[in-house]
Amino acid sequence: MEELKTISDIAQLGGGIAIGFGAIGAGLGIGVATKGLMDAVSRQPEVAGKAFGFFLLGAALAEACALYAFVIAAKLVGLM
Repeated sequence: MEELKTISDIAQLGGGIAIGFGAIGAGLGIGVATKGLMDAVSRQPEVAGKAFGFFLLGAALAEACALYAFVIAAKLVGLM
């Protein structure tokens, strides 16, 4: 019985690490996408609309990283 509790504790630790790295990855990705948008708009203000569309695509792809990490963490913890 003690061994099963240890495996559960390790799985919960793994879930926490997974969601932590996922959040870090998403934060860095959205930060890089925002930096690119600001650089593009500051150099050529007339491309603001088109650049914003690409920013939204980049932000959505970066946020997908966090969602995948959440799913993996939820499976490890036993919520799914």
